[in-house]
Amino acid sequence: MNFIQKNGKGILLCIALAIPASILGKLIPIIGGPVFAIITGMIIAPFVKKLTACEAGINYTSKKILQYAVVLLGFGMNLHIVMETGRQSLPIIVCTITTSLIISYVLHRAMRMPDNISILIGVGSSICGGSAIAATAPVIEADDEEVAQSISVIFLFNILAALIFPTLGSIIGFSTSSSEAFGIFAGTAINDTSSVTAAASTWDSMYQLGSQTLDKAVTVKLTRTLAIIPITLFLAFMRAKKAESTASGHISMKKVFPFFILFFIGASVITTVATSLGVPNTVFLPLKELSKFFIVMAMGAIGLHTDVVKLIKSGVRPIFLGLSCWIGITAVSLIMQHLMHLW
Repeated sequence: MNFIQKNGKGILLCIALAIPASILGKLIPIIGGPVFAIITGMIIAPFVKKLTACEAGINYTSKKILQYAVVLLGFGMNLHIVMETGRQSLPIIVCTITTSLIISYVLHRAMRMPDNISILIGVGSSICGGSAIAATAPVIEADDEEVAQSISVIFLFNILAALIFPTLGSIIGFSTSSSEAFGIFAGTAINDTSSVTAAASTWDSMYQLGSQTLDKAVTVKLTRTLAIIPITLFLAFMRAKKAESTASGHISMKKVFPFFILFFIGASVITTVATSLGVPNTVFLPLKELSKFFIVMAMGAIGLHTDVVKLIKSGVRPIFLGLSCWIGITAVSLIMQHLMHLW
């Protein structure tokens, strides 16, 4: 009962956004439901911010509902495919993460940007956007303003990626009959899980691929998300060394580790075992459809949290840093895929 009182209104608002966005996404698949939800959320955000009763539910949707969506996606995936995709994309993931961190460090020194802003944008760009920022911020003792500024920059390029990348994939010649190239591209070149799912869902809708691209992109993204652990622990170690204290002792692995990945893997195991025993794949279709709707809900919540005015007022340097990381990651992902003959 307390849960409903606290989160009910915000969740209902996100559902109200998701229903028309899902319908529009099916009518205009080149844009897709997730993108419609993001844009609608951004448009009505100034009005919703006055409704404090919705805030908790919007937060819950943007974080928990998205994780539930990813878990449900696991019921549509075979574990053998998950392992193969992760192994295949690992070289690209390592190169894109390294590229973003190097760019953020170089520009941090060149533009004399604050340490925390540079770290948060670099880590957010290279791993998983808002989740990486949320995990890193307490370790480096970033304040609320630094966190808000970094997340605003990351979300800007998340939204641009969700809008631009499907068209970019078509222009540069990705196969439209397979999810292989674009799925890996989305999973390695887009910052946040929310926009990975938005871009991949749009590609599926454009070329009638069901959820093949979404499955592959999310699997690659989850592999990439694991980098939160070593990078966050490394930053904690460096902070502790700099402060001559035991800052690493304050790290909570429960907060750092993305436990929903374990449930995703568990769902994949269930599907793998069930299909090997003769259970038809159609049994899991309702769960996959529910996961897509949850994704649209989460996109609406992300849009509601995007403050365009604050982003513009925050200054040019953080946006330029985010842009540089974004372009670097995109270029390296495409180059690596080409060298590996994936497109």
